[in-house]
Amino acid sequence: MILFPAIDLKDGKVVRLYKGDFATAHQVAEDPVATAAAFYAAGARHIHMVDLDGARDGMRRNGAIVKDVAEKSGLKVELGGGIRSMADLEAVFALGVWRAVIGSAAVSDPDFLKAAAARYGARIAVGVDARDGRVRTAGWEQDSGLDYLDFAKTLAEEGVETIIFTDIDTDGTLTGPAFQSLAALQKVWKGQITASGGVSSNEDIRKLHEMGLYGAIIGKAYYAGTLDLAAAVREGGPQC
Repeated sequence: MILFPAIDLKDGKVVRLYKGDFATAHQVAEDPVATAAAFYAAGARHIHMVDLDGARDGMRRNGAIVKDVAEKSGLKVELGGGIRSMADLEAVFALGVWRAVIGSAAVSDPDFLKAAAARYGARIAVGVDARDGRVRTAGWEQDSGLDYLDFAKTLAEEGVETIIFTDIDTDGTLTGPAFQSLAALQKVWKGQITASGGVSSNEDIRKLHEMGLYGAIIGKAYYAGTLDLAAAVREGGPQC
């Protein structure tokens, strides 16, 4: 299972949120590049980055930091936040990003999503972010009215290969992933699933691995010191 230690960026700072609430943003690390280097030293070979400014209002402001991490860390960068057009995709790939995550635009502009998947294939993932089973957009602040399972079913038709499922009510809580929601998703989605939200310990990572998931995002647990990243990487297996 691929592990994606995470860096969320807001106003140029590495922050974490609680249940996606921007009012709870607090800085958790000083230097994004040094943080990414620590991930690499622990054995990770991928990183999940989110431009929270872009996710909220579509204006990405942290490109220079993303570029630095992509060039200096040795990690494959997966980036989400504010990617809503082919021009946006070209811009983030020019930063050295390995995979781009389309969130809100996957709901609002399915034609763009289909074109992006056709052109870039495995370099595209879709963020399926849900609260109470309903997909949220615009930095998780808007309710799309879509059931997350129904939405996932449509993504296969658009040529999407990878989805990142976040249960918003577990994100940043250290209470454990939404295992039941993930299991339900596995029944309707046969592509790659990365679990996001709630990971609190190495035991959580082991359970996700046993489920046969493609990947898991590690956020607050790393910064809070409740998870040993090096041990998680060893248990996760090859990271290439």
